[in-house]
Amino acid sequence: MSDRSGDWIGQAHRDMDAAVATARGGYFEWACFISQQAAEKAVKAALQKMGAEAWGHAVTQLLKAVAQRSDVPGDVTAAAAVLDRFYVPSRYPNGYAAGKPGDYITQDDANDATSSAEAIIRFCDSLLAGS
Repeated sequence: MSDRSGDWIGQAHRDMDAAVATARGGYFEWACFISQQAAEKAVKAALQKMGAEAWGHAVTQLLKAVAQRSDVPGDVTAAAAVLDRFYVPSRYPNGYAAGKPGDYITQDDANDATSSAEAIIRFCDSLLAGS
């Protein structure tokens, strides 16, 4: 398998820029989902650089694979838990009893999601720089 970790982390940074821009536009549910995607791609970049297979979409689970190879700070694990709760309900109306995701997900949620993703990306950047 060729090392494409640079592509993965590069896209993670682009996704992060998109999440911030989307939040500014008031699409808070999408900012949350894109933030989750940015973090997922960053962790997959780190895992690929470590020579590990990265499957799935739960950032928390992906970080467990990282933790088998490197220390993962508690705040990074907590950030993953914040993001994983947005993976499905930020996109689908049936994630709620009634209404659409935009009725429930707030600017505070988007702020939490973007800051959580930024923390994970910084952590992954440091892993990539150290390898």
